[in-house]
Amino acid sequence: MHFWAHLKTVHHHRALVRKYCFRLGLYRQGLMHDLSKYSPVEFWAGVKYYQGDHSPNDAQRKANGYSASWMHHKGRNRHHFEFWTDYGPGGITGIEMPKKYVAEMFCDRLAASKTYRGKDFDPGDPYKFFLRGKGRNLLLHPATADLLETILLKLRDEGEDAAFAYVKHEVLGK
Repeated sequence: MHFWAHLKTVHHHRALVRKYCFRLGLYRQGLMHDLSKYSPVEFWAGVKYYQGDHSPNDAQRKANGYSASWMHHKGRNRHHFEFWTDYGPGGITGIEMPKKYVAEMFCDRLAASKTYRGKDFDPGDPYKFFLRGKGRNLLLHPATADLLETILLKLRDEGEDAAFAYVKHEVLGK
């Protein structure tokens, strides 16, 4: 059991997202980000399946064939594109995300990369993660995917300051 290590990881991740959201003027989102990780279904799975370098949901999914923690999490956190799904003419489809949640998703992915990669973090890491799922994320609305990719490329190619300026001014219009 990795109670303290998981708690430290969650606190570190949330602190980074809070800092990044505040940088964008998204104060409420920064304060509320990932609070569901403290719920029993998510927290105890995180302790049991703690990995240290990636999400415990992967290990829970491998062990059980699904991740109850992830299913709980994605249904309560609007910064995950999986939250934004509904029935359409061809079945379940992705809905375009409001820009403030795309901005939080950017903050979340940056913070997750920094949390899991530590001193090995590279500004291209969040984009590499995005690319690994690009062909499989059929529920990610194309406009949301394009916007997220643009932000992550700006991060990779121009750095954090440029990416945050782009999100704040061009995406959020602040």
